[in-house]
Amino acid sequence: MTGTLAEAPFLRACRRQPTAHRPVWFMRQAGRSLPEYRKIRERASMFEIMRDPALTAEVTLQPVRRLGVDAAILFSDIVTPLAAIGVDVDIKPGVGPVFGQPVRTSADLAQLRPLEPDADMPWAAEAVRLVVAELGSTPLIGFAGAPFTVASYLVEGGPSREYANTKRLMRTDPTLWRILLDTLADISLATLRAQIEAGASAVQVFDSWAGTLSAADYERYVLPSSRRIFDGLADLGVPRIHFGVGTGELLGLMGAAGADVVGADWRVPIADARTRIGPDKAVQGNLDPVLCLAPWEVVEPAARDVIASAGDAPGHIFNLGHGVLPDTNPDILKRLVDLVHSA
Repeated sequence: MTGTLAEAPFLRACRRQPTAHRPVWFMRQAGRSLPEYRKIRERASMFEIMRDPALTAEVTLQPVRRLGVDAAILFSDIVTPLAAIGVDVDIKPGVGPVFGQPVRTSADLAQLRPLEPDADMPWAAEAVRLVVAELGSTPLIGFAGAPFTVASYLVEGGPSREYANTKRLMRTDPTLWRILLDTLADISLATLRAQIEAGASAVQVFDSWAGTLSAADYERYVLPSSRRIFDGLADLGVPRIHFGVGTGELLGLMGAAGADVVGADWRVPIADARTRIGPDKAVQGNLDPVLCLAPWEVVEPAARDVIASAGDAPGHIFNLGHGVLPDTNPDILKRLVDLVHSA
């Protein structure tokens, strides 16, 4: 990492160091709401984009060019490594990942094997290199899915509201559950290490659906496998971000898993999130993404409330409490970036 890149506001904030301005980026900024991304989607599926380094790089860079955010995030999906090892999965528009064979028994585990990034998904590392070459002093965030969230898709066969099969497996066959989560942790770890080695300056682990769990269940059944990922990245020296939705009661435990930065969704004020996470972690968030569908007169005071709650202490990265929604006006996001930078 060059000296200039190391001093980027986003990376300094991850290390809880003072910054020239408050950094901001948006989850799901690469794609979804941008018209230039939609033009690419007219001719290519998500998996086709991901397997084409030039297209991946283009989509990843689009929000940096248009919005002026302080970090790019690699365009990918948490199930991409599973597809790369031959798991039958499709990303269906308006639905999400759908698996041909859910994992609910020991025999079902046979479809999972160790990921070999150089052989299974070399296009991902090449995309990282292309993006980093153009970004210059702007950091690139790599990412992967956390074991629980990826497992929830695998066990349910697709998105779920109740996670009934997932929780049933977790409780009734804890040995199989542990093998499944550790296997997925190793796949995510291999994915992240490959991204970092190709040039990513930070990584985020998405445990999007961990908020469905009680704190006791998270600590017993999930935290050890998440820690397996963060511990496995420690020697690479890049900031590690941990994020989930509805995880207000889990923030301290998510930090204990080993992240340097913990993301909070919009349900918990940043000031409270800081207290729950602890003073040795940075915090990321947390404007409600739905508000970005409203006029600027609604967005501005809500964003200022987030900034006021975070205060002036180092270690706050402005973001949404979840991903950019497809109908979001990019002009609102641009004004939001400008506001955060000037506040």
